[in-house]
Amino acid sequence: MTFKREAWVTYAALVPVVAGVVIASGGEPSFHLYGFIMCISATAARAFKSVLQGVLLSSEGEKLNSMNLMLYMSPIAVLVLLPATIIMEPNMSDAIFMLGRKHKFMWVLLLVNSVLAYAANLSNFLVTKHTSALTLQVLGNAKGAVAVVISILIFRNPVTFIGIAGYSLTVIGVVIYGETKRRFK
Repeated sequence: MTFKREAWVTYAALVPVVAGVVIASGGEPSFHLYGFIMCISATAARAFKSVLQGVLLSSEGEKLNSMNLMLYMSPIAVLVLLPATIIMEPNMSDAIFMLGRKHKFMWVLLLVNSVLAYAANLSNFLVTKHTSALTLQVLGNAKGAVAVVISILIFRNPVTFIGIAGYSLTVIGVVIYGETKRRFK
């Protein structure tokens, strides 16, 4: 979309990242094709958003920095997500207030969660501005592999050997990608 070209070695380094994700997905004990299609769709949408934010952050005519982009994108996200939440979770407000009355620290946890979400979005914008949308996507795959490892350690989620092999290949691919980006600038 941006006509930016990387070295061929960089594209070759993406093969183990993508192959690892596909292998790990196929090795999931609770694999479902519909869920896999939804994950692929979400990844494509996230990639489009990353490219768009990269274009906006690097455009000389727009003069946007990460904070300004957050200022413009946050209301749009609310306008898209709030109606979806109301439709898909009709008892949402009742559940929130019930939890607020039942657990006295719920509002503090909600505030902490909001601050962490803000920080995550801001760091995504900064990574995109200082590297590229492609790097942000590769880091997103690495984050997914780390999340799986943490879920195995904390929640004892089941994982197959194929899943472990796929996540390992993804992490190896991320390391190779980082090395090729460093060497072939």
